[in-house]
Amino acid sequence: QVQVVESGGGLVQAGGSLRLSCGASASIFRINAMGWYRQAPGKQRELVATITSGGTTNYADSVKGRFTISRDNAKNTVYLQMNSLKPEDTAVYYCNANLQAHWDSKAYDYWGQGTQVTVSS
Repeated sequence: QVQVVESGGGLVQAGGSLRLSCGASASIFRINAMGWYRQAPGKQRELVATITSGGTTNYADSVKGRFTISRDNAKNTVYLQMNSLKPEDTAVYYCNANLQAHWDSKAYDYWGQGTQVTVSS
């Protein structure tokens, strides 16, 4: 069974930094894109950043210049470095991995359980 697990959330003051990590564990044949999404109370889940297997990145306008997504393909892990955090970044952050397990014939989207990020003003 595929598991996607996030870590690194917490409480930080405005202007501070946090680094989120997300690892996928299973007998994985291939991981395509990985990404981070977030959902604030009363709002829909939104894209934060994605990264392809080749390293191409995409960011939401609201985080450009402040957040950096990266991945370690050897470890099946994706990271999100968040700098200059603002109170409006407060949300539950979810990791997504589009991957194909060895026992599957195609790739599927898998989600982590989410990690809370709270930025105080």
